[in-house]
Amino acid sequence: MSGNHNQSLDRALGIVDAAAAAGAHAIKLQTYTADTMTLAISEGEFFISDENSLWKGSSLHDLYKVAYTPWEWHAPIMERARTLGLVCFSSPFDESAVDFLESLDAPAYKIASFENIHLPLIRKVAATGKPIIVSTGMATVSEIDEAVRAAREAGCKDLILLKCTSTYPATPANSNVLTIPHLRALFECEVGLSDHTMGVGASIAAVAHGATVIEKHFTLARADGGVDSSFSLEPHELNSLVVETERAWQSLGQVKYGTGEAEKSSLVFRRSIYFTLDLRAGDVLTTENLRCVRPGFGLPPKFYEVLIGRHVNADVKMGTPMSWELLG
Repeated sequence: MSGNHNQSLDRALGIVDAAAAAGAHAIKLQTYTADTMTLAISEGEFFISDENSLWKGSSLHDLYKVAYTPWEWHAPIMERARTLGLVCFSSPFDESAVDFLESLDAPAYKIASFENIHLPLIRKVAATGKPIIVSTGMATVSEIDEAVRAAREAGCKDLILLKCTSTYPATPANSNVLTIPHLRALFECEVGLSDHTMGVGASIAAVAHGATVIEKHFTLARADGGVDSSFSLEPHELNSLVVETERAWQSLGQVKYGTGEAEKSSLVFRRSIYFTLDLRAGDVLTTENLRCVRPGFGLPPKFYEVLIGRHVNADVKMGTPMSWELLG
């Protein structure tokens, strides 16, 4: 959900309803206040002046005042999610947020990309014993290793790492989903993608490379505006993501060659060798009276050259499939 509630609890609950209707499995909040995130300073490095930023012209403090989810909303949002069968959890951004979320019995936690170097926070979260998802945006392999070690040493048993490109929006070209199987091999845990691209293509590619979790920003309508709306999915797009990533996952299967059970009925459409003329016992097989055609009840085409010049040992009619028993 992020900040797409646009400071309306009714809209936040509507986002939960729409996510459930679209087939999502979980919805994630963000738990912070402007004061726990930054300092109330509106100049220098506390002011966003980057021309390429969606939030140019705001101070960090003002941005977080608009984007944050009021803490008193968490309980009704979580209750609505539970009612609809959604898992609802959050990203805490400081230790006080963890204490608050524990009071609500949050079922899991996510460490945001910008917090993956915040080892004290990771240890605090891990000490709850709840599953943890960590976004790896911007982190080097050594930084990810530090985060994973901190989590595991503090008690985390269930860990998921998400490949993430921390640009808003991201592009398919800078998504680098080939990192996903490498993450799994390095850290021996479940892996996924925190996807800030437009559309669903990068997420589907991630599933094809072993992702088991996909995170997307979600809104009711991008036209409604909001801090994250421009790179968020709308309900029909989220439904497409759910459907197509499941199809991608189902399609993975295993390494397999040969005729599958579902293909057996299609064997008839292979070519095989048939008689194209009526022949009498003793006649010679030639390219005129023997052809490779459909259906597939005769000998395979690989024996065609071997048969030419041989003799039949019985009368045969046009349309008879060739078999070894008919050779003289």
